[in-house]
Amino acid sequence: MPELPEVETVVRGLTPIWDGKRFARVEARRPDLRFPLPEDLGQRLVGATVTGLSRRAKYGLVHTDRGDTMIFHLGMSGRMRLDPPEIGRHDHVIFETEAGQVVAFNDARRFGSLDFARTEALAAHPPLAGLGPEPLSGDFSADHLEAALAGRLAPVKALLLDQRLVAGLGNIYVCEALFMAGVHPERLGQDVTRDEVRRLVPAIKSVLESAIAAGGSSLRDHVQVDGELGYFQKQWSVYGREGERCGTCAKPVERLVQSGRSSFYCPSCQR
Repeated sequence: MPELPEVETVVRGLTPIWDGKRFARVEARRPDLRFPLPEDLGQRLVGATVTGLSRRAKYGLVHTDRGDTMIFHLGMSGRMRLDPPEIGRHDHVIFETEAGQVVAFNDARRFGSLDFARTEALAAHPPLAGLGPEPLSGDFSADHLEAALAGRLAPVKALLLDQRLVAGLGNIYVCEALFMAGVHPERLGQDVTRDEVRRLVPAIKSVLESAIAAGGSSLRDHVQVDGELGYFQKQWSVYGREGERCGTCAKPVERLVQSGRSSFYCPSCQR
């Protein structure tokens, strides 16, 4: 599933194509993805001018001069294809600007979604309501994380994946940040020390910023808007590297399963 860096990469790729541009054509080629598509999708977008694009957690946000925000989620396999040479069977929604540029929302598994909210009420719109702070914002601080972990008996890995604690973190980048901070994924939230929290917050920010700069991680489906792959998977320290040598201590990277998800870690570097 595309995580925060991949969605941020897509939003940044769409910005020069859509920001300030007017939609001339919007075509829904099927009635639904994971959920039914808005019946008035074309009506709300055709003739509207994009006033900005942003991201909240793993959702891309497209704001228009009609006071609407289109909310898209890439699901498991979704991607935005710029000027595809031909429209394929999995290109489910087509957007064309008056400048003639075409973007196809392609989603082979159909776990993605498109929705609308009034821009002024965006923060209260499900599923955006109740999300924690953005990890790259000033609101996500050591003080915030220390308070969020205090007294918690769940593993720190699970807590960092809780979108109410911090928005947008996914499995890959939590594994990498815990390694960078030297914190074992099974440590209980309440047992993470203040010094470890002060290492963990900048580690999370650093991992995400590096991933965004690399265009995200391309595993199965993620590509950037221009069709380029992301390259952050070449920088992984532990994720997906079970049995390989840790680059810091040369001990083998190990894997354990937590709540049905694989956690990769170095048993020597992470305590």
